[in-house]
Amino acid sequence: MTTTAHHATAPRPGPGPDGRRTILHVAQSSEGGVARVAADLVAGQCARGDRVVVACLPGSRLHRAAECSGAHVVPWEAGRAPGPGLAREVAALRRVVRSARPDLVHLHSSKAGLAGRLALRGRLPTVFQPHAWSFDAVPGPLRVALAQWERAGARWVHRLVCVSEAEHLQGRAAGVRAPYVVVPNGVDLAYFAGANGSSRQAARGRLGVDDAVPLAVCVGRLCRQKGQDVLLGAWPGVRDRVAGAQLVLVGDGPDRAALAARAPEAVRFAGDVADPRDWYRAADLVVLPSRWEGMALAPLEAMACCCPVVVTDVPGARESLPAPQWPVALVPPDDPGALAAAVSARLADLHGCHRLGRRAQRHVCRHHDVRQVVEHMYTVYDDARRAWAAHG
Repeated sequence: MTTTAHHATAPRPGPGPDGRRTILHVAQSSEGGVARVAADLVAGQCARGDRVVVACLPGSRLHRAAECSGAHVVPWEAGRAPGPGLAREVAALRRVVRSARPDLVHLHSSKAGLAGRLALRGRLPTVFQPHAWSFDAVPGPLRVALAQWERAGARWVHRLVCVSEAEHLQGRAAGVRAPYVVVPNGVDLAYFAGANGSSRQAARGRLGVDDAVPLAVCVGRLCRQKGQDVLLGAWPGVRDRVAGAQLVLVGDGPDRAALAARAPEAVRFAGDVADPRDWYRAADLVVLPSRWEGMALAPLEAMACCCPVVVTDVPGARESLPAPQWPVALVPPDDPGALAAAVSARLADLHGCHRLGRRAQRHVCRHHDVRQVVEHMYTVYDDARRAWAAHG
């Protein structure tokens, strides 16, 4: 790879004469947690007065949120998985970069990380944020191939942002040698304000949930990663222990039909919702039985709304929870029996559940304020720019 000629003919990235930076965010994942993380960063950077450009799926939730924040949104059509369209996606991204003339490029999740690094090849300061490693999603030879790509692609990254120390250690264990930095996910504490008795009752009224019902909610894309199939397998055991308990799956995705076909009694599919706050406020417990994560956003949002959580003990989960709650909030992945026991123990003690929720909210306020994430990311950008300049 040679970059010297490019650096000699193009202006060196950095704040312009007015102090404003041009930051390009690239994301194929434009609807779920990755989109919310990116949207929060975009909002904070626009509020700081920087020029922010977002390349994402047109008409997506990220597209709408970025425009509302004052960012310039450029359509970038890309599929979730690598395929025959990759060359076209890389070429389209090169055109976006030429038009936007960014000072720095921030690539979100695996597909943008793949296309973006192939398009840039280190010619601009590049920050890559996996939001969970791509090789966690698949077994066998494909897992090996994806790990090999991450090792190769790391040479075109000036800072690699992990959302948890566990995700960082996973990358190192896979042989990905990169300039890592850990920036835990954060939530907008003003937006996800804590619930109280009246807001819980009002939310249940709007959602058509009886006030006396013990309610567990799972918020996430309906796909293998999020493990809703394990939760459905656990649910009869919960109903045996907690009379009248109900479960709501909030979200949509490729596994919806299969999950609906096997759903036991007292399970409701709410579909995709633009604003999950009412579900967090209505819930007695939020459950996320993921098979892999970097650091899931839904449990942080739930805790910000004073709702306790039960999650699987996957990378990032322990780091997102108050340490005293580990014994009651963490279960092994792919274990319906352990999940049923943990969920039913919480729903059988709603007063204790609500106390845990208040403690969880204090933890999120101290450690996962999105404003801290925005400020930390500026330090990451400055370090990435210095690293890029040092190799120019």
